[in-house]
Amino acid sequence: MGNLSAVGLSGGRKKGRHGLLEQIKKNRCIYLFMAVSLGWYLLFCYGPMYGLLLAFKDFNASKGILMSPFVGLKHYRELFQNAEFFEAFFNTLVISFSRLLVEFPAPIILALLLNELRDGPYKKTLQTIYTFPYFLSWVVVGSIVLNMLGSDGVVNNLLNMTGIGSQKFLADKSLFRPLLYITSIWKSAGWTSIIYLASMSAVSPELYEAATIDGANRLQRIRYVTLPCIRPTIVVMLLMAVGNTMNAGFDQIFNMYNPAVRSVSEILDTYIYRITFQTSGDFGFSTAVGLFKSVINFILLFAFDRLAKRMGEEGLF
Repeated sequence: MGNLSAVGLSGGRKKGRHGLLEQIKKNRCIYLFMAVSLGWYLLFCYGPMYGLLLAFKDFNASKGILMSPFVGLKHYRELFQNAEFFEAFFNTLVISFSRLLVEFPAPIILALLLNELRDGPYKKTLQTIYTFPYFLSWVVVGSIVLNMLGSDGVVNNLLNMTGIGSQKFLADKSLFRPLLYITSIWKSAGWTSIIYLASMSAVSPELYEAATIDGANRLQRIRYVTLPCIRPTIVVMLLMAVGNTMNAGFDQIFNMYNPAVRSVSEILDTYIYRITFQTSGDFGFSTAVGLFKSVINFILLFAFDRLAKRMGEEGLF
């Protein structure tokens, strides 16, 4: 009996392998496309991960990464004794969590407003206008901000004409962070709202009809029908935003900050850039900062995913 079971199990495995090979052969074009994407991730995302060894080594270019001397946690001991690191770490947390409070709801609100409009040229025109800034690089957006708010910008020229006098908008520490949030919303809210609009399009019209029959007005339909139906999408987008907490938007800040506002604008990414390319270039130390940042991101993502599951949501993992 045992031999028969073993033969049956072996035959099942062979049949399963044969079936898998048949499926791959039948859908070879799909697997080919998947192989290209998988190869890209392996080459550019996972391949360079061996460079994380630099966080525990005293890098010597002539010896390479593998042969450089191992120093253990030396870079981390230096890291946690560095005042500039803690300033950048604090700024990263403040800017990132402020983005969650200020920027995250913006595309949801925009999507809700667009969803209330009837389909037609006006709605499509608005969607195009709101989406277009996303395709501008932060280099272009930074140049626009400089031309508008710089010392010789449009706003200061108007203030000089009215007799008020020019203002140092871009050198004002109290204005820099609000300027980050405003420009980020302007650039990305329209694009992100597409995701929520797609989710809203899947809501059954019968739910709206039932709510209307029950006497619900527009705000009540949004509160009791639309928002509960798109809640899974909101949770997933929130989890992805939390998983990028320690990034804080390098491209934007790098193209907009200046030495006058460094104390409120220096984040971990700009700190890594500065100590790597604008000083003697301690690659081991900068890699240690980058690894620390990635570990914190992973912990936050994992913790919030578990919290979402405890609250009855599906989560990411």
